[in-house]
Amino acid sequence: MIRFFLLALTLCFATAAEAQEFQLHDGDTVVFYGDSITNQRLYTVFTEAYVLTRFPRMRVNFVHSGWSGDRVTGGFGGPIDLRLDRDVFAYNPTVITIMLGMNDAEYRPYDDGIFNIFAKGYRHILDRLKTAAPQARVTLLEPSPYDDITRPPEFAGGYNSLLLRYGKFVRELAHAKDLTVADLNAPVVALLKAASAASPKPAELLIPDRVHPSPGVHLVMAKALLRAWGAPSVVFAVNIDGSAGTVIKADYTAIDSIVREDQSSAIEWTQTDLALPMPVEKDEETISLALRHSDVIDALNRQILKVTGLPAGRYDLQIDDESLGAFDATQFARGINLSTTKTPMSRQAQTVLDLTYRRNHLRFARMMMVDNALKEYHPAKLQETVGAMESLEQEVLSLQRAAALPKPHRYRLAPVQAVRQ
Repeated sequence: MIRFFLLALTLCFATAAEAQEFQLHDGDTVVFYGDSITNQRLYTVFTEAYVLTRFPRMRVNFVHSGWSGDRVTGGFGGPIDLRLDRDVFAYNPTVITIMLGMNDAEYRPYDDGIFNIFAKGYRHILDRLKTAAPQARVTLLEPSPYDDITRPPEFAGGYNSLLLRYGKFVRELAHAKDLTVADLNAPVVALLKAASAASPKPAELLIPDRVHPSPGVHLVMAKALLRAWGAPSVVFAVNIDGSAGTVIKADYTAIDSIVREDQSSAIEWTQTDLALPMPVEKDEETISLALRHSDVIDALNRQILKVTGLPAGRYDLQIDDESLGAFDATQFARGINLSTTKTPMSRQAQTVLDLTYRRNHLRFARMMMVDNALKEYHPAKLQETVGAMESLEQEVLSLQRAAALPKPHRYRLAPVQAVRQ
């Protein structure tokens, strides 16, 4: 029996370099500011879950401060300066994202006066950010689309043509002020067009009311934001020489204890990754549509296992004694993206996502259903209750971070024996 031992010592240096390129850093507090689309807490939750799973030892706090009906002048949550003071600056953010515009264009044909209110109000927001949070890194989000793709426009040119005009203003403002900008419109329109061409009726579910995106669209929006921040696409990249039983490459992972008796036997090894895959709820209908008609997986979730030099035939891949299926030697030679199938790592990542949802639901309940709903009546136990809910939220955050820490896994690649007739 031949045993090969390898620990990928360079992975720490590679990860440090990649983390430096990513715009979020250890100790950051990110505030997502916006209207009801932000208040859906979906593109924001997906972004948070990505950061937790891709950088599990980096401590970043996320605050989701969307409010339905918001415009650059404010809305149901109060006028703009109150919103900024209470829902942004109170958290001492180091990173702020702004997503407005859907309501500002007023769902009607273009009007110079309405646009000028938007432009003036947006500049006012940036002036306030510069004064009250001068060290914060600001990302402007071009407004997501109104769906004029899967259904006919309601007036000449369609409402999304206005949002594109508003988005152009946001993009030019970001460039003028040297801010990061993410286009949340074009990639969603591309998704709508591709999905509508393939299956018109299901495509209407992507933005069911033409305004508020489904989970699948929010996933594409999160991808656009994360890529604007320089998010890495690779979870790990492994290349094993199957004929020699040696490691050619092990990026963002450590491989130890490769075992192979001879070329006709199974290959076994232990692998400890630096990160989990980004959790993606593939069984949800609109997310399934988005995965089929966008590049989300390739852009954010490359978990590549490549094994070269295998004799022709099919091989069963197991992780922790669980079979992931049989693959041909040529598939292994090209490389298999494990994030496209269910693995022990993806299930662990789903736990992180579930806890991320629950923490954000808890925060929403504390803010909207307890604090804001009751403070004008001054109940005696309000602050005690709010404090207890904040403490519980911090405990759930600790559970999120603990769940995101990768574990070692046992891999086994064995030839599938032909069935004798």
